Amino acid sequence: MPALNILWPTFALVALIFIVWFTLFFRRIRHMKNTPPRQEDFANGEAALRYFRPVEMPANNLANLFEMPVLFFALVPLLIMSGQANSIQVTLAWLFVIARAVHSYIHIGPKKVSARFLAYLVSVAILLAMWVGFFVDIASVAGAYHRAVQAMGGVS
Repeated sequence: MPALNILWPTFALVALIFIVWFTLFFRRIRHMKNTPPRQEDFANGEAALRYFRPVEMPANNLANLFEMPVLFFALVPLLIMSGQANSIQVTLAWLFVIARAVHSYIHIGPKKVSARFLAYLVSVAILLAMWVGFFVDIASVAGAYHRAVQAMGGVS
């Protein structure tokens, strides 16, 4: 089923989210082992943030993976249900996931802000293209349906 090909980049994005989560988990465990927390380090949310500040980038990136990617996860079932998960959408989905992976790598690794921002902008542009393409495809199908109903003498 070609329409289900959109699920492969979706699985890849889910895998990326779990990779970032495991990175966060293991860095926090290592931080706690190397710098044992005191009771006051967890007295409130602000104190916990201060304590984990040296290993905060994976947490920031994990939160970021639940911002724009939510629009990707919302679009995938719509593409499948509407039959619009074509090869262009699948290609764009892979490009989106790759851009997000690059963004995550830079965010957690080298922390180069300009490169990370570029990866972010690229991913947003790709996601926007996916949504615009979906809108155009749906509008086209709706228009064709409307014309077919009119041609058969039906009321729309």
